[in-house]
Amino acid sequence: MGATRQRQFIDFLQEELSLSPDSIAIALRRRDTDVGPLPMILWKYGFVTLDELSQIYDWLEAV
Repeated sequence: MGATRQRQFIDFLQEELSLSPDSIAIALRRRDTDVGPLPMILWKYGFVTLDELSQIYDWLEAV
């Protein structure tokens, strides 16, 4: 994911799903040790629900 798209994605997480910057930062750090895409890490650690995970993938598909 390019830098611009990642910034848009983080903005989406904060504005549309109301994720805190701290939650996103934790998930980004965990991405270094956990193999998998960021949306799955967010779900795995309980930062998003299954419905929100679906919204994330819908957003990623649309962009």
